[in-house]
Amino acid sequence: MSDVDAPKDRGGGDETETETSSRDAGRLVYRQKIATRVTHWIWAITLFFMLLSGLQIFMARPDLYIGQQSGFGFDNSILSIGTVQVGGELQGVTTIFGHQFETTGWLGLVPQGDGMARKSFPGWLTIPGYRDLATGRVVHFFFAWVLVATLLVWLIASIANGHLRELVPTWRDLKRLPRDVADHLRLRFRHDGAYNVLQKLSYAGILFVVLPLIVLTGLTMSPGVVAKFPVLLDLFAGRQTARTIHFALMLCLVAFFLVHILMVVLAGPINELRSIITGWYRTAPEKRR
Repeated sequence: MSDVDAPKDRGGGDETETETSSRDAGRLVYRQKIATRVTHWIWAITLFFMLLSGLQIFMARPDLYIGQQSGFGFDNSILSIGTVQVGGELQGVTTIFGHQFETTGWLGLVPQGDGMARKSFPGWLTIPGYRDLATGRVVHFFFAWVLVATLLVWLIASIANGHLRELVPTWRDLKRLPRDVADHLRLRFRHDGAYNVLQKLSYAGILFVVLPLIVLTGLTMSPGVVAKFPVLLDLFAGRQTARTIHFALMLCLVAFFLVHILMVVLAGPINELRSIITGWYRTAPEKRR
């Protein structure tokens, strides 16, 4: 190498200004492959429409049961949303495992126009915003099949590009679980471009447990499907139990979404959004020795 090509010695070190700047700012790594990014946003849209249309369907029978049968002659309800008369006035009431809670304005009796309406949910929580079971079912079933197709595409692509291996926790990951939990409680996040064990467990739980079970319990509620595959009724202990599990899994997805958004904000929203939009993620600056 000639004297012109050689890096300049700046204070005894052999590190160039470009290398120093890169180290101070961290480096960009290609974290999210295109299949991961596309399916992520399709799922976000799909689950939004499925949630709101599912609540529209739920309003047709705002009760959850455990077992094969349901109705006034059975005492197997675990959740019910409705109204009661108290002192000549209507109140919204939600009953959970036999315990009643007044939920006027939120559940059972909700604002509508200039007054109150006997509805399980306010209009902004359902698609459509008014009572329309038929439209709700059309929207829900359309996006349900979009969910199934996207899940299959993601699975095939993730096997092919190696992304699936990144989501499966190893024994070494599990041994780090207590430390990662403690770090998250202290809001200490690693920015090395790799999934930590809590991310692996949560993503794997949603992708390999919650979403497949949502699909299967949804199919179990279909009379046409269980006529051909009656084993589904045995698997989920009846159509009503499957409906209850379906609803509980929906709540798990909502909780996952809220925690996911919170973690994105706390870990650095610009960097996290760049990762899931462009694929590129900036790691933490290297520590000087």
